[in-house]
Amino acid sequence: MNPGVFAVEPWRVREDGMHLDLLAETESIFALSNGHVGVRGNLDEGEPNAIPGTYLNGFYEDVPLPYAELGFGYPEEGQTLIDVTNGKVIRLLVDDEPFDIRYGTLGRHERVLDLRDGVLRREVEWLSPAGQAVRVRSTRLVSFVQRAVLAIHYEVEPLEESARIVVQSGLVTNEPVPIDTDDPRAARALSAPLVPEHQASGRLDAALGHRTRVSGLRMTAAMDHRVEGPERTVTSLELEPDLARLSVSTELEPGQKLRVVKFVAYGWSGNRTTPAVRDQVDAALAAATRTGWDGLLAGQREYLDDFWDHADVEIDGDDALQQAVRFSAFQVLQASARAEQRAIPAKGLTGRGYDGHSFWDTEAYSLRMLTYTVPESARDALLWRHSTLDLAKTRAAHLGLHGATFPWRTIAGEECSGYWPAGTAGMHVNADIADAVRRYVSATEDQEFEATAGFDLLVETARLWCSVGHHDSEGAFRIDGVTGPDEYSALADNNVFTNLMAARNLRAAADAASAHPHEAREHGVDDAHIASWRRAAETMAIPYDAVLGVTAQAEGFTRYRDWDFATVESDGYPLLLHYPYFSLYASQVVKQADLVFALYACGDQFRRRAEGTRLRVLRGHHGAGLVALGIDPGDRRRRDRRPRPGRRLPAGDRVRRPPRPERRHRRRRTPRRVGRCVARGRRRLRRHAGPRPAARVRPASAGPAGGRDLPTAVPRSSAQHRHRSPAGDLRARRSRAARDPP
Repeated sequence: MNPGVFAVEPWRVREDGMHLDLLAETESIFALSNGHVGVRGNLDEGEPNAIPGTYLNGFYEDVPLPYAELGFGYPEEGQTLIDVTNGKVIRLLVDDEPFDIRYGTLGRHERVLDLRDGVLRREVEWLSPAGQAVRVRSTRLVSFVQRAVLAIHYEVEPLEESARIVVQSGLVTNEPVPIDTDDPRAARALSAPLVPEHQASGRLDAALGHRTRVSGLRMTAAMDHRVEGPERTVTSLELEPDLARLSVSTELEPGQKLRVVKFVAYGWSGNRTTPAVRDQVDAALAAATRTGWDGLLAGQREYLDDFWDHADVEIDGDDALQQAVRFSAFQVLQASARAEQRAIPAKGLTGRGYDGHSFWDTEAYSLRMLTYTVPESARDALLWRHSTLDLAKTRAAHLGLHGATFPWRTIAGEECSGYWPAGTAGMHVNADIADAVRRYVSATEDQEFEATAGFDLLVETARLWCSVGHHDSEGAFRIDGVTGPDEYSALADNNVFTNLMAARNLRAAADAASAHPHEAREHGVDDAHIASWRRAAETMAIPYDAVLGVTAQAEGFTRYRDWDFATVESDGYPLLLHYPYFSLYASQVVKQADLVFALYACGDQFRRRAEGTRLRVLRGHHGAGLVALGIDPGDRRRRDRRPRPGRRLPAGDRVRRPPRPERRHRRRRTPRRVGRCVARGRRRLRRHAGPRPAARVRPASAGPAGGRDLPTAVPRSSAQHRHRSPAGDLRARRSRAARDPP
């Protein structure tokens, strides 16, 4: 957050003044959600705005995925989150002059997101063009306790002289949304996506019902009010297919106030009838009005007190970091607390970015926190994945694979990615789901989940890896042609993160099948399956560059050309919007810190030395990315201990180098044998058109140079390689190691 805009406070995010050029940013930061209903932090009066937004988790429209050339397995239809009926609009007219911060004089403007109370507060002092001064205070909340409810407390008072005041509280459907066609990640803007089905009104309440045009989902929004004002305050209500508006009119003297409390309830369904959805919303609205504003505030604070009691992280000496950590935890909670077996979108319910899709981020990032702070929300998210298991199995069968292929991006479970290399090829999402299952069961000891939904997810994802990968001629298990977390390195062979996570997935499935033999029999899992999963995990291939002495992000990655960042203009980021993918895919440039995340997520797979290590960091447009890791070249005792490809792993989670067999006599390598190695290396050189021999692939059991992390050695220039054979290069390195002490 910009410190020049937002004050640094431990429990609040406060904006002093109004920054019209940052509306899109502030609307996202001040967004409120509970995982079921989400509203952007738009101004109460609705305008000006960057993106008006009110969202229901899982409420989407089907959209076509056009291709210039179709390919087998390409999804033909996608899903996009849509803006539903806006219930947060409260307009103000002062002596018939609309309250608009772009006109008149703005004396004071403050907005505060309170992380303990879970509300957004606003206070404004405004002088109208006609010279009438008023003060406006509002407090907005999306209830964590009553998941369908949005509530607003709105108060206005004149400051100097009496004023005629009109407050208009509305429900607005099919608001126009901005169109952004420059960024392929941006959501598609749909014009008037909702078709009206019913309208209803009372004295202070109204409801609007709509459905989507293609997906056939049905939703209803309803509002009710409590009004406090002086005598002769009058109300009237108007109703149209896309608009319901309550007008409250009065005249206030200085010191008098008009208070309007607005309760809004939402509901949607893909199966229930219109009367059933209306009844659902009417019941939620009745519960909210019975609880009242003070009751909703108290319930919100009680819910968050319980959350912070076991989720707060206290940081001494860095107030900005303290604020950032608490804000981040609050956002994760907002995105998931009441999702209740629906997806957790990549941007939560703060906007329509990425079309509101859920990615691998859910399991890899969000559930890591939720498992230990709000485990019931983590369980719900995994149960949502389980509810889409049949779709994932159908997708796998369509691709000619066994088990389940979960989508790269989705809302309802179908694959919605129209770009294969950075979409469907991101197979690691399946291992990420399995890892989230393993972590949740380990943390909660939820045996019922472990034996049912968790077991299903582990087994079906393990089956996938056995059909995606294969054992090569040397016995190593390879996973080729996939995309790891780094989307600038698509269709890679033996991506380290993917392979390590797949190995963990296979071991977890084998352990689960051994622990639950009855469930295993029901799923057709026998001892042969378990043995094959363990063998694949134990012999998982991890790429190793024998010349540089490093484990790289993926096989061959260290042979790609370096990216020349000096030629990139300041407005040339993100790179994907300014350079073709073939340039990105063929360069050592990262979008996501792929190998860094492998070290973080699979830290148990690496044994680290406290000293003598060094990391090669490669700059990427999202920050720095580790692209290779290797033993410090000064450690000659370990430098020459090259793992042999195709060796079997010992049992256990930690990657280790297989013990070298004790032999009394060692055969000397004959010149003829060396010649064959050199010839094979030359063929590889010609094939890859690079200055160095191809990277070896070793099984995960071998571990990075004896089971230790491998910070990288800096590659030599091509001139140093030009006249040296692979075998000669290796002999030269050993000679230098003998001469130069560590």
